[in-house]
Amino acid sequence: MSLLREIYLTNEEAQIISGIRDINLEYIEELMEVEIFARGNILKIKGPDRNVEQTIELLENLKNLTRHKKNLTRSDILKVFKDYSKEDEEKATPSISREESSAILVDSRRKTIVPRSPAQKKYIMAIRNYDLVMGIGPAGTGKTYLAVACGIEMVKQGKFQKIVLTRPALEAGERLGFLPGDLEEKIKPYLQPIYDSIYDIMRYEEIRRWTERRILEIVPLAYMRGRTLSDSFIILDEAQNTTLEQMKMFLTRLGINSKAVITGDITQIDTPLSAQTSGLVEIQKVLHGISGIKFVYFSHRDVVRHSLVKKIINAYSRYENKKISGIPSKKPPAKS
Repeated sequence: MSLLREIYLTNEEAQIISGIRDINLEYIEELMEVEIFARGNILKIKGPDRNVEQTIELLENLKNLTRHKKNLTRSDILKVFKDYSKEDEEKATPSISREESSAILVDSRRKTIVPRSPAQKKYIMAIRNYDLVMGIGPAGTGKTYLAVACGIEMVKQGKFQKIVLTRPALEAGERLGFLPGDLEEKIKPYLQPIYDSIYDIMRYEEIRRWTERRILEIVPLAYMRGRTLSDSFIILDEAQNTTLEQMKMFLTRLGINSKAVITGDITQIDTPLSAQTSGLVEIQKVLHGISGIKFVYFSHRDVVRHSLVKKIINAYSRYENKKISGIPSKKPPAKS
């Protein structure tokens, strides 16, 4: 059953609680799963009865907080919700009380994401505990998907202000300038795997709001140059296709209170790069042993796609090993 309630605020309360361009109200909408309509100093809340009542209680507590705090962040809102809502503590703090758990709860009414292999569990815990994580392994092991899920979870918790996803846009020898369309049309095919992960985790309307508010950015790696990303969760996907210079450029974008996850498969270098010139290969040598950095390696045992994918990866691995060792591969059976 849907309920509509109103709450009255002073000018100062409305300004502080709403935040710049109503960013706090949008976060409260996502957190409480309601709709909030601002009409001057009046906030109208619409949604399921229980959610609306809880939202009113949250706003009343935020009003009290504005008496001594003139700038509210997502962390402030989440903390207030946690403090007053004991019966809904699990929803209010999806990961704060689960630092030792490897489950990812993105609070999107879609799913709770759990690791499906020991390596995936190790990967999730590394992302939560290290500022720079490298996930290296074959396709289908969940490297990108889990990184995106962790990023969304941490932004919703208020640990970061935005999530930035990037990947090289020069794959298979193609250059953007020769492709038809504007910039967005040119880069979308390269970034589609990232979009696929996001659409599987978040609702379309939520993605649209995050994109408009620049809480969610998906950009080619080349457009990262010159930026400093603070308060951000950053993901570099398909890193095996970066050059040494691009990898260094990306690593030096990290600003204050930021976390980066780098994913890739060194057996799938699609550009003219070689294993000797791939940034992902080189980074394992350059950053080895530095505190605050974690490498997590996946294998064919961690593949979570179609059962045939694991067999295909194994077959290619055996074939490549035979080529390296000089052992001739079996000839296909002769036609009768």
